[in-house]
Amino acid sequence: MEVIFTKHALLRIKKRKITKEEIVVSIKSPDKTYKRKGKFYVQKNIGRANIEIIYEKDKYIRIITLYYL
Repeated sequence: MEVIFTKHALLRIKKRKITKEEIVVSIKSPDKTYKRKGKFYVQKNIGRANIEIIYEKDKYIRIITLYYL
């Protein structure tokens, strides 16, 4: 499934120095997942930090934002 990133998410990726690959891996193999108000929340330990990614899923996965926990 195609993954696209909002402008906001791209800014967060750059600021937090997280790769797109780490995000895709986190979505495919999360440590924790939950859904709230139509959005998916996944948490993953990427080695140097725990992150949470918020995305929407329809015809593609749309990454809205991400942050350190």
